[in-house]
Amino acid sequence: MTLEELVGSNITDKKMDSVSKALEELLVAAQRQDCLTVGVYESAKLMNVDPDCVVLCVLATDEEDHDDIALQIHFTLIQAFCCDNDINILRVSGLRRLAQVLGEPTNEDNSEPRDFHCLLVTNAQCQPLKCQALKDVGNYCQESRCKNQWIPYLSLQEP
Repeated sequence: MTLEELVGSNITDKKMDSVSKALEELLVAAQRQDCLTVGVYESAKLMNVDPDCVVLCVLATDEEDHDDIALQIHFTLIQAFCCDNDINILRVSGLRRLAQVLGEPTNEDNSEPRDFHCLLVTNAQCQPLKCQALKDVGNYCQESRCKNQWIPYLSLQEP
């Protein structure tokens, strides 16, 4: 491994960690302000009604989801819609981490868990969501597009 590769990968790892933390902060802030839509179908309904209010789409999967053809078709359609409507998209792995960040209760009563495969961060028209985390994640998405990586990927790590 060359020095350039070593230094470059270290910088990339630090960038990914900071963007991951910013994403977690953003999702918590959006949930607190009721600007977070959770679930593939709920997200599709919202984007059909008011795509202009969506500022970020997070598509989350884990290893076991790669063989779910229906989910992959939904993701393809959502990604196309987001690209057509200039909505930032971020692919992440770590559904359990998303559930922890968003305070999903443990499933002790065998109730149906929430679907964290698709999350939308929205801006309320009367009170737009303004936080540094939204800017950081948006900048990361834009930087990725400049590098021809149209749908950036993050791996959320357990703390």
